[in-house]
Amino acid sequence: MASSDVKLSRLFRLAQKFNNFYLAGYQKGEIHPFLVEGQQVGLIKSDIAKHLLKYPEVFCIRDCEYTKQGIVELNPAFRDYSERTEKLDKILREIRSNDIFSALEGWRDEYYEVKSWDYKSLLKMDRSATCLFGVRKYGVDINGYVRHPTHGICIWLQQRSNTKETWPGKWDNMVGGGLSVGYGIHETAVKEAAEEASIPSDLIKNLVSAGCVSFFFESDRGLFPNTEYVFDLELPIDFVPHNADGEVQAFELLPASECIEKVFTPDFKTTSCPVVIDFLIRHGYITPENELHFTQIVELLHVPLQSLYTYKSRTEQNITENGHMKNNK
Repeated sequence: MASSDVKLSRLFRLAQKFNNFYLAGYQKGEIHPFLVEGQQVGLIKSDIAKHLLKYPEVFCIRDCEYTKQGIVELNPAFRDYSERTEKLDKILREIRSNDIFSALEGWRDEYYEVKSWDYKSLLKMDRSATCLFGVRKYGVDINGYVRHPTHGICIWLQQRSNTKETWPGKWDNMVGGGLSVGYGIHETAVKEAAEEASIPSDLIKNLVSAGCVSFFFESDRGLFPNTEYVFDLELPIDFVPHNADGEVQAFELLPASECIEKVFTPDFKTTSCPVVIDFLIRHGYITPENELHFTQIVELLHVPLQSLYTYKSRTEQNITENGHMKNNK
């Protein structure tokens, strides 16, 4: 980190902002692992865990004698994916009807698949509820850009509709969307490109995978441990995106240098900043020569979220590195 006598750059402060939860240093008593079928799939803050105590038929809240940490577990008596989904959905709808958590005001009957570390589907829940349980979320983002003859690389941005449940009216990447039930990563990118920006098939075939970014943001709605799969799409200079699903109200093409300034404004969606910064780094606009905190910023674009989802059951803790059970006699 920078020494105390060095002024923090705007980019570094922004990277700290979209990783405010990761950098907060919460104690174990304030955050609880959320388990489904014995596997940690989320993190729940104490104030939410206390409310879940009202539903003992669905949530088991107990202390773990091995980790000395309180855990919240979906009732292990639920037999399968369908039963877990049904029981949880019923409780979430009841909580939503009582206006307890602001996050559920964004309820949209769009489901998110909750999976284990080995990608087994455990249940699904409405996307609006995932931040209450700190469930790791995955999405796709497309950087649409053109090579302008006088302005150099220019980047397309979208302005979200004022009627969006989350971040209404904020500026965002040209295309972005979460992974939903039944869609793969590339498949989601193609679908969102058509819906949000009307990218035709002869252009979307040029989509290039550019890795991913990960960060852990907290807002008054909840926790957002996000991994975004990033794609670049070079577009013809005469192409103009237009929206097809009513979720975007405007598009704007900006030179890369102006795009940097855009992300610093309160009009830009905080959780979309990492994708823009990553693009500008990869294309040489942000470098170790012009950014004092370059290394720290790059690290904060790739937060190791898996390190926060490492709760192990008693059985797992008793397994040695070579796969045999320990002798506890």
